[in-house]
Amino acid sequence: MQKLTQQQMGRLTVDEFKAMAKLPVVAVLDNVRSAGNVGAFFRTSDAFGMAEVVLCGITARPPQKEIHKTALGAELTVAWRGFATTLEAVEALRAEGYRVLAVEQCEGSTMLGDFVPEVGQRYALVFGNEVDGVDQSVVDVCDGAIEIPQVGTKHSLNVAVTGGVVLWHFFTRRPSTVDRQPTEV
Repeated sequence: MQKLTQQQMGRLTVDEFKAMAKLPVVAVLDNVRSAGNVGAFFRTSDAFGMAEVVLCGITARPPQKEIHKTALGAELTVAWRGFATTLEAVEALRAEGYRVLAVEQCEGSTMLGDFVPEVGQRYALVFGNEVDGVDQSVVDVCDGAIEIPQVGTKHSLNVAVTGGVVLWHFFTRRPSTVDRQPTEV
């Protein structure tokens, strides 16, 4: 077995990535403290062709050395924008037609494996602070919550790991039309 080279993997150029159709999913980071975690979200969002990363509150924003260290340049390919508060971001995304879901352990949350994204629906997924999770005031205005089932003693995952698991779930349920096709203008 031989590892594949960059050329054999058919890597897209930055321009090709920016032109391709994106999965209609936005990762919203609610006061994420670690720039390394922010970088991991950019890298994961690039890998799965996510529409955007939304950075809220104290969440670090590019350009920043620590984000770049983890993102490996994905902060240059994935669209992003910042908001002073996560509540402002939720309001803006909802006005743009997104269904906003907290990724949080809540009463009445849907287990990730049971969640089936609706075809044609755009989703904004809110990921919380490393210590406190998604702020309750944000949970209160979300359209619902999804949760990763866990059986260990912590019932907690690193926010970047959570992002990888949840974004993978949405990626694997994408319509086949999202596969590297340029966006029509």
